[in-house]
Amino acid sequence: MYLILGVILVLIVLYVVSFYNRLRTTKVRIGASIQEIGNQLKRQADLIPNLVESVKGYMTHEKGIFDQLTEARKSITQAAASNDAKQLDNSQELINKALGALRVIVESNPQIQASGLVTDLMNELRDTADKVMYARRTLIDLTADYNTAIETVPGIWLAPMFGFQAEKGFTTPVEGEFLQVNSTETETPKVNL
Repeated sequence: MYLILGVILVLIVLYVVSFYNRLRTTKVRIGASIQEIGNQLKRQADLIPNLVESVKGYMTHEKGIFDQLTEARKSITQAAASNDAKQLDNSQELINKALGALRVIVESNPQIQASGLVTDLMNELRDTADKVMYARRTLIDLTADYNTAIETVPGIWLAPMFGFQAEKGFTTPVEGEFLQVNSTETETPKVNL
């Protein structure tokens, strides 16, 4: 009888230790994921200005765009150093605005589009945006897994004992125009080269 109780007790302890280690591992991976987002934003901040310098000769009349990119780069550098998810998200938003304006200029100017340098720039922008999006997706998935583990049985009982609390991850606004899709946005885009 004592042997059976001892085995059951050992199994329970092993399960609790395993659960704790899984939560701790996921929490460490969430931190690493935030660092990876910072790493990709830093890559973007280092790479894009060099590419932009190559393209500037074609676009001297658009100095305002380059000023916006410089400010966004400074913001990303500061955010990457802080490892703060909210600050990283805000920095990404700044650079996305500047890059959006740059894309509009390039798309509306056929001479600029034909330049190999601009093509390289646009490809790097797309590649970098994909890498940042992948890093953010990883953070979202890890945060969801972690929060699910502590909000379901047995985590709802065990997590508080070890001091585990829900992770926010990136926050997304729940109001605004982005929630609405208008008829123009559902049309197939037309590309004229």
